[in-house]
Amino acid sequence: MGAAYFYHLTEKPLEATLPVLLGKALQAGWRVEVRGTDAAALDRLDRHLWQGDGFLPHGLAGGAHDAEQPVLLTTGAGGNDASCVMSVDGAAVTSEEVAALDRVCILFNAADASAVETARGQWKALTDAGASAQYWAEEDGRWVKKAESGG
Repeated sequence: MGAAYFYHLTEKPLEATLPVLLGKALQAGWRVEVRGTDAAALDRLDRHLWQGDGFLPHGLAGGAHDAEQPVLLTTGAGGNDASCVMSVDGAAVTSEEVAALDRVCILFNAADASAVETARGQWKALTDAGASAQYWAEEDGRWVKKAESGG
């Protein structure tokens, strides 16, 4: 049984935080689905991941090799047998996914009031459904756990 980890991006943008989290997930042996809501935003993120520091194997959904991608950027669900979903831009996740996967990560931008409200709604929906959840925020360059719900 997994858990939902909410990452409140207060200091670094998604483009800086996501590669770090993806690297940790790959080190844990997880296949990852990065689920977004906007194909153009995922395309920009795809280009950023290819241009970033180090090699981070990934693909953008819609290719011939989606099922083999260790990290798949997609607006849908499924495609690479992921054990971890990272939701960006308010992409939906379900309590069933939280229960079935090793980890669900929800990343949201502190400077975007709409994103914060969406994340609050996701926290409430997931914890009300019995999912385990943790809320993490950046403080002085490190992640600090601020809240936890047992599920």
